[in-house]
Amino acid sequence: MLAGSPHYPALVLNADFRPLSYFPLSLWSWQDAIKAVFLDRVSVLSEYDEEVRSPSRSLRLPSVIALKDYIPTARRPAFTRFNVFLRDNFSCQYCHDRLPTHDLTFDHVIPRCKGGRTTWENVVTACSPCNLIKGSRMPHELHMYPRRPPSQPSTWELQENGRSFPPNYLHESWRDYLYWDSELDT
Repeated sequence: MLAGSPHYPALVLNADFRPLSYFPLSLWSWQDAIKAVFLDRVSVLSEYDEEVRSPSRSLRLPSVIALKDYIPTARRPAFTRFNVFLRDNFSCQYCHDRLPTHDLTFDHVIPRCKGGRTTWENVVTACSPCNLIKGSRMPHELHMYPRRPPSQPSTWELQENGRSFPPNYLHESWRDYLYWDSELDT
Protein backbone atom coordinates (compact mmCIF):
# COMPACT_ATOMS: atom_id res chain seq x y z
CA MET A 1 0.00 0.00 0.00
CA LEU A 2 2.64 2.55 1.05
CA ALA A 3 5.50 0.77 -0.73
CA GLY A 4 7.87 3.17 -2.44
CA SER A 5 6.44 6.16 -0.58
CA PRO A 6 8.21 8.18 2.14
CA HIS A 7 8.10 7.00 5.72
CA TYR A 8 5.39 8.40 7.98
CA PRO A 9 6.83 8.34 11.49
CA ALA A 10 4.67 9.25 14.46
CA LEU A 11 6.03 11.57 17.12
CA VAL A 12 5.51 9.81 20.46
CA LEU A 13 4.61 11.90 23.49
CA ASN A 14 4.33 10.75 27.06
CA ALA A 15 0.96 11.08 28.79
CA ASP A 16 2.04 14.58 29.91
CA PHE A 17 2.37 15.55 26.20
CA ARG A 18 6.16 15.88 26.31
CA PRO A 19 8.34 13.86 23.93
CA LEU A 20 9.64 10.66 25.46
CA SER A 21 13.04 11.72 24.15
CA TYR A 22 14.47 14.67 22.23
CA PHE A 23 17.74 13.07 21.17
CA PRO A 24 17.11 10.76 19.56
CA LEU A 25 13.64 12.09 18.90
CA SER A 26 10.98 9.63 20.06
CA LEU A 27 9.43 8.30 16.86
CA TRP A 28 7.50 5.16 15.98
CA SER A 29 6.93 3.69 12.54
CA TRP A 30 3.44 4.16 11.12
CA GLN A 31 2.88 0.41 11.57
CA ASP A 32 3.68 0.56 15.31
CA ALA A 33 1.54 3.68 15.72
CA ILE A 34 -1.47 2.04 14.02
CA LYS A 35 -1.06 -1.06 16.19
CA ALA A 36 -0.96 1.10 19.36
CA VAL A 37 -4.12 2.93 18.23
CA PHE A 38 -5.98 -0.35 17.77
CA LEU A 39 -4.76 -1.62 21.15
CA ASP A 40 -6.03 1.65 22.69
CA ARG A 41 -2.61 2.46 24.16
CA VAL A 42 -2.33 5.93 22.59
CA SER A 43 -4.40 8.95 21.69
CA VAL A 44 -4.01 10.39 18.21
CA LEU A 45 -3.32 14.13 18.35
CA SER A 46 -2.52 14.79 14.70
CA GLU A 47 -2.64 12.87 11.42
CA TYR A 48 -1.00 12.79 8.00
CA ASP A 49 -3.14 13.09 4.88
CA GLU A 50 -2.06 9.56 3.88
CA GLU A 51 -4.41 6.67 4.67
CA VAL A 52 -4.09 2.94 5.10
CA ARG A 53 -6.96 0.69 4.14
CA SER A 54 -8.16 -2.75 5.00
CA PRO A 55 -11.14 -4.46 3.36
CA SER A 56 -13.44 -2.95 5.99
CA ARG A 57 -11.71 0.23 7.24
CA SER A 58 -9.77 3.28 6.22
CA LEU A 59 -7.54 5.09 8.69
CA ARG A 60 -5.37 8.18 8.38
CA LEU A 61 -1.81 7.68 9.55
CA PRO A 62 -1.06 9.26 12.94
CA SER A 63 1.66 11.93 12.93
CA VAL A 64 1.52 12.73 16.67
CA ILE A 65 0.43 10.29 19.35
CA ALA A 66 0.36 10.48 23.16
CA LEU A 67 0.66 7.47 25.43
CA LYS A 68 -2.34 6.89 27.65
CA ASP A 69 -0.16 5.64 30.51
CA TYR A 70 2.62 7.87 31.82
CA ILE A 71 6.15 6.45 31.63
CA PRO A 72 8.36 7.96 34.32
CA THR A 73 11.81 8.98 33.12
CA ALA A 74 14.81 7.38 34.72
CA ARG A 75 16.40 9.56 37.37
CA ARG A 76 19.87 8.40 36.49
CA PRO A 77 20.71 7.96 32.82
CA ALA A 78 22.77 4.99 31.72
CA PHE A 79 26.51 5.53 31.47
CA THR A 80 27.08 5.08 27.74
CA ARG A 81 29.48 6.60 25.23
CA PHE A 82 26.58 8.37 23.51
CA ASN A 83 25.28 9.85 26.77
CA VAL A 84 28.76 11.14 27.63
CA PHE A 85 28.88 12.83 24.21
CA LEU A 86 25.39 14.24 24.75
CA ARG A 87 26.28 15.52 28.24
CA ASP A 88 29.30 17.30 26.72
CA ASN A 89 27.27 18.61 23.74
CA PHE A 90 29.31 16.60 21.23
CA SER A 91 32.31 18.85 21.79
CA CYS A 92 35.87 18.12 22.85
CA GLN A 93 36.26 19.21 26.44
CA TYR A 94 39.87 20.25 25.78
CA CYS A 95 39.85 22.21 22.49
CA HIS A 96 36.07 22.92 22.54
CA ASP A 97 35.51 21.83 18.90
CA ARG A 98 32.02 20.45 18.20
CA LEU A 99 32.35 17.33 16.05
CA PRO A 100 30.25 14.50 14.61
CA THR A 101 30.03 11.39 16.77
CA HIS A 102 32.39 9.35 14.60
CA ASP A 103 35.16 11.93 15.22
CA LEU A 104 34.82 11.79 19.00
CA THR A 105 36.21 9.51 21.65
CA PHE A 106 36.26 9.72 25.39
CA ASP A 107 39.12 10.46 27.71
CA HIS A 108 39.76 9.42 31.29
CA VAL A 109 40.68 12.68 33.06
CA ILE A 110 42.67 10.65 35.59
CA PRO A 111 44.11 7.91 33.36
CA ARG A 112 43.19 4.33 34.15
CA CYS A 113 46.88 3.46 34.53
CA LYS A 114 46.96 5.96 37.43
CA GLY A 115 43.86 4.65 39.16
CA GLY A 116 41.19 6.53 37.19
CA ARG A 117 37.87 4.79 36.81
CA THR A 118 35.40 4.67 33.95
CA THR A 119 32.66 6.75 35.58
CA TRP A 120 30.64 9.88 34.86
CA GLU A 121 32.97 11.80 37.19
CA ASN A 122 36.18 10.82 35.33
CA VAL A 123 35.26 10.55 31.64
CA VAL A 124 34.90 13.44 29.18
CA THR A 125 34.37 13.78 25.45
CA ALA A 126 37.58 14.38 23.49
CA CYS A 127 38.62 14.62 19.87
CA SER A 128 41.30 12.16 18.75
CA PRO A 129 44.11 14.76 18.50
CA CYS A 130 43.51 16.03 22.05
CA ASN A 131 43.17 12.49 23.38
CA LEU A 132 46.51 11.56 21.79
CA ILE A 133 48.23 14.65 23.20
CA LYS A 134 46.92 14.00 26.70
CA GLY A 135 47.59 10.28 26.54
CA SER A 136 48.11 8.75 29.98
CA ARG A 137 49.21 11.96 31.65
CA MET A 138 47.46 13.89 34.39
CA PRO A 139 45.74 17.18 33.47
CA HIS A 140 48.18 19.27 35.53
CA GLU A 141 51.18 17.80 33.68
CA LEU A 142 50.04 19.42 30.41
CA HIS A 143 47.81 22.18 31.79
CA MET A 144 45.05 20.42 29.88
CA TYR A 145 41.84 20.62 31.90
CA PRO A 146 38.31 19.79 30.75
CA ARG A 147 36.06 22.75 30.00
CA ARG A 148 33.70 21.56 32.74
CA PRO A 149 34.46 19.11 35.50
CA PRO A 150 32.81 15.81 34.57
CA SER A 151 29.76 14.83 36.60
CA GLN A 152 26.77 12.54 36.35
CA PRO A 153 23.96 14.35 34.48
CA SER A 154 20.29 13.97 35.23
CA THR A 155 17.94 12.66 32.58
CA TRP A 156 16.52 16.19 32.39
CA GLU A 157 19.98 17.65 31.61
CA LEU A 158 20.50 15.15 28.79
CA GLN A 159 17.04 15.96 27.38
CA GLU A 160 17.84 19.69 27.51
CA ASN A 161 21.14 19.10 25.74
CA GLY A 162 19.35 17.01 23.12
CA ARG A 163 17.07 19.93 22.33
CA SER A 164 20.11 21.71 20.88
CA PHE A 165 20.28 19.14 18.08
CA PRO A 166 17.05 19.09 16.04
CA PRO A 167 16.85 16.13 13.67
CA ASN A 168 17.00 16.55 9.90
CA TYR A 169 13.32 15.77 9.42
CA LEU A 170 10.54 17.51 11.34
CA HIS A 171 6.95 17.28 10.20
CA GLU A 172 4.87 20.46 10.45
CA SER A 173 2.35 18.76 12.76
CA TRP A 174 5.09 18.20 15.37
CA ARG A 175 5.87 21.89 15.91
CA ASP A 176 3.29 22.41 18.66
CA TYR A 177 4.80 19.58 20.71
CA LEU A 178 8.53 20.23 20.33
CA TYR A 179 10.49 23.09 21.80
CA TRP A 180 13.89 23.55 20.20
CA ASP A 181 16.63 26.02 21.00
CA SER A 182 16.89 26.91 17.32
CA GLU A 183 14.45 27.81 14.56
CA LEU A 184 12.76 24.82 12.94
CA ASP A 185 13.22 24.23 9.22
CA THR A 186 10.96 21.89 7.30
